[in-house]
Amino acid sequence: MVSSTSGSADERLDQAGAQRYARAWARAVARLGFLPVSRAEAERLLLTQTVALADAVLAEPFTAEPGHQVGQALVAAHLTDPAILDWSVRALHREFLPSVLPQAPPTAVPRVAELQGALAAGFARALRDQTLIQQDRISRSAWAARDLAEQALRDSEARFRAIFAGAAIGIGIVDLDGRMIDANRAFAEILGYSPAEVRRLNVAELFEDPTGMCELHAELVQGLRDGVRLTRPCRRKDGTAIWADLSMSLIRHDDGRPRFTTIMVQDITDRHELQERLRFQALHDPLTGLPNRTHFYERLKETFDAAAPGRRVAVCFLDLDGFKEINYRYGHAVGDRLLDVIGRRLVDRVSDRGHLVARMGGDSFVMLIADSPSESEAVALAQEMLSVVAQPVRIDDYQISITASVGVVVRPTAESDPADVMKAADTTVSWAKADGRGRWAVYDPVRNAEEKTRLELTAALPLGLDRDEFVIDYQPIVSLADGQVQAVEALVRWQHPLLGRLAPNHFIDLAEKSGIIVQLGRWVLRRACADASRWHRDYPDRRLMVSVNLSVRQVQEPGLAAEVADALAQSGLPADLLQLELTESAVMATSGEPLRVLSELAELGVRLAVDDFGTGYSNLAYLRHLPVHTLKLAGPFVAGIRSDGPTSCVDEQIVDALVRLAHALGLCVTAEAVERAEQADRLRALGCDTGQGRYFSPPVERERIPALLDGTTVPGGAVQRGAAAIG
Repeated sequence: MVSSTSGSADERLDQAGAQRYARAWARAVARLGFLPVSRAEAERLLLTQTVALADAVLAEPFTAEPGHQVGQALVAAHLTDPAILDWSVRALHREFLPSVLPQAPPTAVPRVAELQGALAAGFARALRDQTLIQQDRISRSAWAARDLAEQALRDSEARFRAIFAGAAIGIGIVDLDGRMIDANRAFAEILGYSPAEVRRLNVAELFEDPTGMCELHAELVQGLRDGVRLTRPCRRKDGTAIWADLSMSLIRHDDGRPRFTTIMVQDITDRHELQERLRFQALHDPLTGLPNRTHFYERLKETFDAAAPGRRVAVCFLDLDGFKEINYRYGHAVGDRLLDVIGRRLVDRVSDRGHLVARMGGDSFVMLIADSPSESEAVALAQEMLSVVAQPVRIDDYQISITASVGVVVRPTAESDPADVMKAADTTVSWAKADGRGRWAVYDPVRNAEEKTRLELTAALPLGLDRDEFVIDYQPIVSLADGQVQAVEALVRWQHPLLGRLAPNHFIDLAEKSGIIVQLGRWVLRRACADASRWHRDYPDRRLMVSVNLSVRQVQEPGLAAEVADALAQSGLPADLLQLELTESAVMATSGEPLRVLSELAELGVRLAVDDFGTGYSNLAYLRHLPVHTLKLAGPFVAGIRSDGPTSCVDEQIVDALVRLAHALGLCVTAEAVERAEQADRLRALGCDTGQGRYFSPPVERERIPALLDGTTVPGGAVQRGAAAIG
């Protein structure tokens, strides 16, 4: 052999561990048999063999030949006691990898097992060859030495038999036809036979797949394979099955002809069962026992990989509604039992259809239909799932009812992939919840595109604010009495770099939900105050007021009054030229914090207006206690008085009542969405104070406001026509 500690370049070899292993090997050799060399020489010899075995484990491609060479080296060093071989084989199994190759790859374990067999076979072959050499020498010696030679041969064969019989690994010898010639006790005990019974068997009778085993044995004998290494079930004498690690090798005559084969067996049933348990745990939910997310994704991927052309797959993604409340009210133990009951109900409902039911985690379950379902079939299954969940569950003393939302996705496998399907399912179940819960929703690519656009806009809002992409248009608010422009309402627009100019309805609700409405509202307030202050300096006699909308979140922000005061101070705008518009929900929600904020704003001297009045649930009696100056009638009331008819009459009566109520409370009234001259006429006749809408003027850029104040230019002539009609 050519091996040394310096000959191995693999960094995974623990040099210190190899030396400790070699010292332990040398001590065992000295303890178990005759040591023909010094202890130091024995350690050097065995260190060389240790490194050679390590190199063999790490070599690519792998071959067990170094194991044969190590066995031969032991015999060559006259370390031929059976106990030495037994210790060597056992130590290689138990201690070699932890000591010498602690970072070895997973393939190392089966390779070490094969090297064990090869070492024993090499030892046996070398011992046999040594015996044959001794026999040859004896045959050429004098007749007087014949008795001594025969005794040596008997001793050699006795040593070989001792090694064969005492080995911890099951070793069997098989003839070229597959019949067992001999087997040691370990081999017989592993399979539940006596050694004599084993000798009457064919190797194929010992395995669950006799045909496959016969084919492998034939390929080995024919030289198509150098060796066979596999794990498979074996049949014991009593009919029970075990899992065995098998290694088969071919033994040849000196001229190369096949002589017999050896088969080495290790019982790995416990290890196999542990691996199966670990795999089950890795692929199943510990609470419900259902397949888990990993298992589901594996099955979904297999479905796509094996799908025929034109095949479709459906996924129904179920998420319980309000499950957190169940945990909060009854405790997590009850919640866990509820999940288990629902999981079993879902499985029972489709157990005869072959659909996979899995728990995705939390309170979510998913069902896979892999046999080309139609959308109607998937929807019917979703409805069944909802009905299963809706059935009350009795747990201890609690009667629990709960609903669920289901997202349904049906896709051709050729046009999608597992990740895309699950992303769509997750999106669709969120639609079902948003639509009211307790229902199903089918994936809609158009809606998904809209949702995607909304998400992209939401994500782009902060950047747009940083890049100063927002602008303000101003819509005139006109006195219905004399047609003069009394105020302008600041209306924010987004000059998106890709989508162009976006109206508020495209992004204000997104800003509300994301929370950036506070920063955006602060920017609008400051910019509007700055613009209005410039107009006031240029046209001090006009006393043009600017009206700015405040969101509910802004009203709830601490320090709003201080922020408004700072905007007024920075711009120099008189407080009475700023009007803040709030929705009814912001003004009327409670009598607590909003009232305090309104009082602080009123103390600054700014005007307060209730926007879209009449569309909420205002407490009219409470309204008189609020520091509000203006009511802005909601557009639908104004739109209703566009034509003659019973509906117009009712809306006109409502507007009349609201105007009278506001005036009784000392409030001004502004009508929104005035589109036609007859509307302006009726509103003036009803006593409405001011109006705004496209009849007077659409929202215009801030640069065009001075022209309105000059009276030299009127956008579209709307204000002029309005004034003429009023005059």
